[in-house]
Amino acid sequence: MTRETIINLAIFAALIAFAIAAHLMGNGFAVTLATKAAIFALAGVGLNLALGYGGLVSLGHAAFFGIGGYVTGILASHAMQATPVLTFPFTLAGSNDMLGIWPMAMLAGGLLALAIGALSLRTTGVYFIMVTLAFAQMVYYFAVSWPRYGGEDGLSFYVRNNFPGMNTFDPIQYFLICAALLAIALVFTAVVTQSRYGLALQAARQNRQRTMAVGIRPYGVLLVAFVLSGMIVALAGSLYADLNRFVSPAMLSWHMSGEIMVFVILGGVGRLCGPVAGAAIYILLEHLLGDVSEYWQALLGLLLLVIVIYSPGGLIGLITGRFRNA
Repeated sequence: MTRETIINLAIFAALIAFAIAAHLMGNGFAVTLATKAAIFALAGVGLNLALGYGGLVSLGHAAFFGIGGYVTGILASHAMQATPVLTFPFTLAGSNDMLGIWPMAMLAGGLLALAIGALSLRTTGVYFIMVTLAFAQMVYYFAVSWPRYGGEDGLSFYVRNNFPGMNTFDPIQYFLICAALLAIALVFTAVVTQSRYGLALQAARQNRQRTMAVGIRPYGVLLVAFVLSGMIVALAGSLYADLNRFVSPAMLSWHMSGEIMVFVILGGVGRLCGPVAGAAIYILLEHLLGDVSEYWQALLGLLLLVIVIYSPGGLIGLITGRFRNA
């Protein structure tokens, strides 16, 4: 077992231990903070698959985060009102069952990622960044101008969706659901990146020309990574909407794309548990410094500068003593 594997396990165990300790002390607010960190970490794991392993610097992942939230909110609100979501060309009923909502959210995120990725991956560098940002902003302004589901004011659905055998209103039980999905996403990422496909993905990140020279088309490899990334981020968006029982265009804003990227950079780009560490640090700083000053993001910016300059491997790279140029 490598040092980094031990650190990854320790980081995940620390998140679980924090939530359980807060629950035992009767601090439901701290459990909710841990839940928020787990959800943001899941979104970071999704982006890390594209950014850390595929080298795809995307500012459009808020589109997948938001669409996961809107699928959840729309299905839940229609279930609450006992009205169908669609009647043509087929009937689609609302739902408040998480096991039914999650696949729908991931499917919507995957299809959107397929459409955006198929066009965006025809470009590289700064052009890729700007194209993904443009697509995300298109989705954002569509949500703003969609009065049926709240428009700019967002959509409240008041009730948290159901999971078999669990009380999702109980903070610790909802945290365990989010933590379990985060663990599954981490295992999935580890398996994918260590497979033959994962080696091809990292080869495409390092040098597309050489990848083509050995008979591998980087376009298809990167597109699959982009779609998988979008599906994981959409699942995180679904969980975040359920946590707040509210969804709004803010989830689709480019600011959200930037925040998810911050989680990855803080923890370590291309590090398995980097997004977990990064999300935990971000939530901790937001909670501790938010009461001190409304400009706490300036301190976060300084921390990012220090990490980018002195620790390219992020927090995990700093701890392991090994730096990696992504």
